[in-house]
Formats: sequence, structure tokens, C-alpha cells
Amino acid sequence: MSLPGRITAVLGPTNTGKTHYAIERMLGYRTGIIGLPLRLLAREVYDRIVAVRGPSVVALVTGEERIVPPRTQYWVCTVEAMPEGMGCDFLAIDEIQLCADPERGHVFTDRLLRARGTHETLFLGSDTMRSTISALVPEAGFMRRERMSTLSYSGSRKISRMQPRSALVGFSVDNVYAIAELLRRQKGGAAVVMGALSPRTRNAQVELYQNGDVDYLVATDAIGMGLNLDIDHVAFSSTVKFDGRRMRALAPNELAQIAGRAGRGMSHGTFGVTGEARPLADEVAEAIMEHRFTPIRKLNWRNARLEFGTLDALIRSLEVPPKDELLVKAREADDLMALKTMQQSAEARARASDAQSVRLLWDVCRIPDFRGISHAEHASLIEGIFGYLHEKGQVPDDWMARQVKRIDRIAGDIDTLSKRLAYIRTWTYVAQRNGWVNDENHWRGETRAVEDRLSDALHAKLTEKFVDRRTSVLLRRLKQKEALLAEVNENGEVTVEGEFVGRLEGFRFIADKAATGQEAKTLKQASLQALAPQFHLRADRFYNAPDTEIDFTEQGGLMWGEFAVGKLVAGADALKPSVEVFVDDEAGAEVTQKVQRRLQHFIDRKVAALFEPLLNLDRDEELNGLARGFAFRMVENMGVLPRGDVAQEVKDLDQDARGALRKHGIRFGQFTIFMPLLLKPAPTRLRLVLWSLANGLQEFPEAPPPGLVTVPAGQSLPQGYHAMSGYRAAGERAIRIDMLERLADMLRVEDSRGGFEAKADMLSITGMTLEQFADLMQGLGYKAEKGERAKVKQAAVAPVADADAAEASEDAAAVADDAAEKTVEAEAVELPAAEPEAEAAPEIEVFYTFTWAGNRQGNRGPRRERGGQPQGGGRRDQGDKPRGKGGKPKGKGPRRDAGPKQFQARPPKKEKAIDPDNPFAAALMGLKDKG
Repeated sequence: MSLPGRITAVLGPTNTGKTHYAIERMLGYRTGIIGLPLRLLAREVYDRIVAVRGPSVVALVTGEERIVPPRTQYWVCTVEAMPEGMGCDFLAIDEIQLCADPERGHVFTDRLLRARGTHETLFLGSDTMRSTISALVPEAGFMRRERMSTLSYSGSRKISRMQPRSALVGFSVDNVYAIAELLRRQKGGAAVVMGALSPRTRNAQVELYQNGDVDYLVATDAIGMGLNLDIDHVAFSSTVKFDGRRMRALAPNELAQIAGRAGRGMSHGTFGVTGEARPLADEVAEAIMEHRFTPIRKLNWRNARLEFGTLDALIRSLEVPPKDELLVKAREADDLMALKTMQQSAEARARASDAQSVRLLWDVCRIPDFRGISHAEHASLIEGIFGYLHEKGQVPDDWMARQVKRIDRIAGDIDTLSKRLAYIRTWTYVAQRNGWVNDENHWRGETRAVEDRLSDALHAKLTEKFVDRRTSVLLRRLKQKEALLAEVNENGEVTVEGEFVGRLEGFRFIADKAATGQEAKTLKQASLQALAPQFHLRADRFYNAPDTEIDFTEQGGLMWGEFAVGKLVAGADALKPSVEVFVDDEAGAEVTQKVQRRLQHFIDRKVAALFEPLLNLDRDEELNGLARGFAFRMVENMGVLPRGDVAQEVKDLDQDARGALRKHGIRFGQFTIFMPLLLKPAPTRLRLVLWSLANGLQEFPEAPPPGLVTVPAGQSLPQGYHAMSGYRAAGERAIRIDMLERLADMLRVEDSRGGFEAKADMLSITGMTLEQFADLMQGLGYKAEKGERAKVKQAAVAPVADADAAEASEDAAAVADDAAEKTVEAEAVELPAAEPEAEAAPEIEVFYTFTWAGNRQGNRGPRRERGGQPQGGGRRDQGDKPRGKGGKPKGKGPRRDAGPKQFQARPPKKEKAIDPDNPFAAALMGLKDKG
């Protein structure tokens, strides 16, 4: 036996039997207590001691469990739950290196400095604590334990090549679940172990692994704290983790703590990386294999001598800084944060008016935040519990029953059941505290029963999701065929034993036709074995792919990169298309549904983004009456309406209705009612696809190239195509409707009855030659008369001799001004100096005079749009023809939507002087005199 009060630090790497040694030492005494870092490990040690000494003398005390027989001799506890001042013969603290942990370190440091057994005290942990323990506990002796097996680094390895009896480690719930899902598809299944699981669920999952139902274990770093499993290889899927405040890289000693789970007893183990984790640096791998780590120099500490006189005094005592240079003040823990929140509550401060109430409040604030929802919600729960305990001395049974009943439901998925388990842990903790509830035995049993039911349900869900028993059995039966290795490379090429057998294009397998007979069957079977997980992998990657990787073609196809994965089909509404996926039957319904959901999400978001102004118009509840009906027509036609199709509806709209529609960006043009934002290339491209689907076209017409003002009109395009593409056919070419409206604005001020010539601005905005412009104007309902004349050059102008000469001079100047606006004649024309003007050859200028033809057909005849109306509307409605001088010979002309009336800009022409020698002139003068 050891000398009374002996203190020993048993240090060394993992798999040295330190915990087993401590248990044996404790059982050699009459009483003993051992503190362990995890509830899972405490439960494992408790079961081991019960198997030796029976349940009547062994207690288990954790935050959520309290099993204390009347004749207890040996206490198995989590470090935080260790009772103080018991005076046991033996005391041990496991994983003492957690004194440096930023979250829980101050608790371990307190036990290192103050917890002692009357006969023997053991501190178990890493050799990195030797110097610090020697300085803080000078009377401590040291015992070095060597690892019983070797630990070797094996580098990086794909999950598909992972050896059986391997543990894959992740540092988030999502990562653990993703790896387990992958192993289910490739290896038949995996067990899942996490610190957040209840002991019952964890033990059931471990049993799956230990009895050989699955060959793989997926776990968090919870397995690094003493859990003993038959693991041959540990693979890290990541070497960084979130420590509660930030993402940080794991230190070599932390990696070694987890990697050391590989190899048990005398069996050697290996460790490495997998997935996206980078290979370990050589010096890190060597340090882990040789167990050489940087010594721990600083321990987290928080004052244990608390003052409960007042709330402020308690907080001050908790924030006292350490005096030893080896100790650092622990960062603010959850219990202190909760206490400070209570300090801000007037009701809590009023209740905590004496030392007993302050002590009670501190005990309540130490309830762990198992739910992890938010600090404010946790503080609200604490304040409610404190109010009941302070006012009534206990938590009311009816309130406790409501809280537990709300959680006692086993329906739901893995996440739902995990959350309920976290919630019940709070009430399990409350039930374990002495005096907090009326009938402690009842509530401890009730909360434990709820936890057990939830644990069993969670185990069933985990097994259902991550263990494919049929696949696992099949792989075992086909072990002799495992040498026939099938692979799929990043280009989708499927190979069996290095031989090409086909290609995976998207989610369809295109088999190579070279193989025949039995060889083809064997290769196909091997290919399907490779493709089964590949389909799921691709489906997962596709489901999480950004929208930028997916696109639609102008024929309604849906592409993922270079592979076709589906196509659009007509839905109940033109703006709500459905999708049809291209997925092989062998991929399974799960992959098909996942691909279909992803494609539907893509096209729904694409429609919502590109047609947002139109959808906002449809959702505007303030539109009513005729405006609501017109908005429906705009949505039905996807933002573009030939004015001729809705001429009467436009006339019926009053100014208020038009104003309400204009707020949504609708423009009432002379030829088209449209939303300019929807004329951009992206909405136009999608509108044509949706329009083609809605009209059941077999071949979809393509959108015009972006940026062009005019395009060829075409001969065999489907009815209504030009409107949907944002153009209007006029003659041999089609002009973009927004530019057509600009041209219409220019035409309104022209003399359409007397005739006018094309201005430079008209040619500029259309980008046409004069001949092309003449064809366009005829398509719009104008008559074009071609003429020729001598090109007027810049020269000195002689005084006007008479009115006819003055008028001719004025016309020539106007022609010269128009010509000067053209780009090709921007510079002034130079007069020839060397030759006389009479000897220069005259230059002939071609011009067109345009007059309103009185109908929309023009000389070429109309290209008819949807509804049978002539192009341009076919009705002499508001905006149907040019206005201004000569716009309409008789009656009151149509008024513009907005703005003043248009009047003749030029002054009236001077009447010619009457020749008195002309007899007809003389007669005319006589008639005027009589008038």
C-alpha cells in the first residue's frame, strides 16, 4: 500500500493502461472517487466497476445522472460533478492535461490544486503536464507509462480505400453525418459516436461496431478521451475545429490524443488523413509517433473561494486574477455569463438579497446550456427556475410535467431527436439536484425514461440512415470479387481493373459496347458497384452546387457544366415550368428526387430573379379594376404586349390606372406595351424558352444576339416570336421595340401628310442604311418615294432675287444641315480651288420622301402577329400612327398619353407673287377681291 497522502502523477501517451491502473488502485481501498472528463467515459468505468463489485456499492454522478446506493464505497463522476470534502481513501483525476482547456480547464486545475485522497491521489494524463505539476504540486511523485503498441503514420487515404476496423474523425455534426452517409453507400454502413449522444445511444452504436455489423466508426474527438474500442486505423477528415469561439488548427498533442485510439493492448495501430484534410507535416507526424510534444506552461484557473454576501461580491470573487505565474485567468464561462445577465435583471437582484439567495442563484446559473439555442433564452430559463426555487423552494410539479411532456415524443428525424435529447438533459440535471423538485425519485426516473426512449429512437434512426445491412452482407459474400476493382475518375470514365467500360455523363451511364457475353455482364456488375456510390456522391455534390454551375439552353435543356441532367417541361403556368430529369434507374429514387429538387429550385429562383418586376406586378394588391385586368394580361404575356392586341383595354384605362401601372415600370409605347427591364438579354432568353414550352413548340426559336437594334425578320418563325424576343418585324428586318418607340417619338414631329425625309438621328438609332430605313418605314405603314437630286455643296449664297429663289435656298440649306449631321459628312465640304466650279462633275444624292399611307400594310403587306391583327395594331387607335402636322386630315386627332399637343414648327410659306400679265392670274385676283 502507498504511504498516507501520497500524490502520484501517472503520465504517458494513450494505450498505456493509465485508467485501468487507477481503477485497480481504487478497488484496493475501502473508499475511492475517480473524476473523468466525459459522461460517456464515466458510464463505461461505472459499468466496469459494477461488474466487479456489484451495483450496491458503486455510485455514478454526472450532470444528468445520479445513481447513489445507500452503501456507496466507490464514486465514479465527471470532474465537474465530483463531490467535495468526502474524505475518500483514494482519489484520481483522469486526463489532467485538460487543465489547459479554455472551456473547462479551470475545473481540472481546481481539482489538481485542491482535491486529495486521504491515502492516495493519482493524476492521470499526458507527459506534457510533468513540469507544471512539479511546480504547482511539489510533493507529487511521477510514474511514466509507455505505450503498449506502436503507432504509425500511413498518410492520406480515400474513404473508398479505407481499411476495415477504421475510425474516421470529424469535428462537426454535419461532417460526421456526411462521412457516415458516404460509408453507408460504399462500405455498407458505419456506427456514429459523438459526445452529444446519450450513453444509451452511444453504447448501442458502439455495439454495432464491436460485434462486426459494421466495420467503420465515425466519431468526433469524443473517442480521444479513453473510450476503448477495437480500432486499427484512425483517419482525420479535418485537422481544424471550432473551439467555441473560432476555428483553429489542432495541436500535435490533440491529434495524438485521438490518433492514439488506434491499436489496443499489444495490437499496433496506424493513423492518417482522408477526405479534404491535408497530409500532416513530417514533423507533426513524427511528434505523434514518438510522443514528443511541447510542455504545457499555463493552466486555466478561476477562484474557488467565492463570496456569497451579495451578487456583486460573488462576481468580484469569480473574477479575481491568479497570483501564480503558471496560472492564467479562465475566459468567461457560461455560468458566469448567466450570472452577469441575472445581475441586470431587477427581479433577480431583488430576490438575491442575502447570502443564501445568492448561493442559490449561483447554483442555478451553473445549469449547463445543453440546448445551445441562445444565451438570452438560456438566461430566461435560468431566471424562471430561480424564481420558483426562491419563492416556492421547489420547481412546481405541473410546470415540470409540461416541460417534460413537450419533449417526450419519439417521432422525427435525427436532428429533431438530437435536439429533444439536448432539451431533456436540462430537466434531467434539475431532477438530479437535491431539493429542487418535490419527488426526486419520481422525476429522476421520469426524465431518465424519456431520455431512454429518445435514445432508442435516435439509435434506430442512426442505424436506419447510416447502416445498409443488405449492402454490408452483400459485400461480405462477394469478398472474393473485391479484387475486381472498379473506379470512376473525375472525367466520369468508368474503369474495371484499368479497362475502360463506359462513361458517366451527368447521371446517365453510357456503356462501352465493345464487351459482350459473360464479360459484359461481369463488367456491368462491377461498374454498377462503382456507380452506386458515385451516383449518390454526384447527387450530393450537384445538390450543393451553386446556381452558377447550372444553366438552361435555348431548347429548354438543363445543364450541369457540360452534361445534360434534365429538361424543362410545361407546367400549370407559363412562369412555373416543371423539370424532367435525366437519371438512370440504377441510381435509385433517392438520387432522382434529389436531382429533381435541385433543378426545380434552380429554375424557380431563375424565374423569380429575372422576372421580378413582373412578379411584383402580379403580387401588387393595390391594383384593382381595369388596372388589375391589364396587369394580368401583362403577366400572361410575360411583360410584352403588342399594342394592337390590347388597343381597347388601353383606351379604357384612366390616368390613375396608367400611373399605377407605370410605377411597376410598364411603358405605354405607340407600338408595344412593355417593361424595359424585361428586354435585357437574360430575361429575353428565358422568356422565349417559357413561351415555347407554353405553346408546345417542338423546336424552340433562338433569341436574337444581344446588343443588336435590328435583326433579319425571317420567313418561317412561329407566330408571336418577335414580340417575345423584344422585337417588331417591319419589312425585311425586325427592330427592337424600345428603339422603335424612340423612332416613333421622332416621327411625331414630322409632317407625315406633306412628306418628310429621314434625319440622321433616325438612321443612327436604327443603325440602318437609307434603303433599309425606307423598307422599315414601309413595314410601319408609310409610303416611301425615292428621288434623286444634285448634292448641294457648301458655297457662298447670292442674295435672293425673288420668293421662289428664297424658298429653294431655304430647302437647300435644310438638306445641307441634315447631311451635316451624318457621321460620314461631319466635316465641312471644301470648295475646289484649282478647277472652276462649272467643270466639276455634279454629285447625285438619293433621298426618300415618307408620307403616311393611311394603313399599316404598306407596299409589302403586313407580317401578322398573334391574334390576326396587322403588324402595328391594324387599328387607328391612340398611338397607332404618327401625329403632328398632317397626322390626320380631318377631325380631332388622338391625343398623346402625356405632354402638350404638337403643332407645325415651320412658319407658313410665302405666297408667290401673281403675274399681272397672266390671264388666269388676273381672274384669280378678281375672285379674291370679290371674296
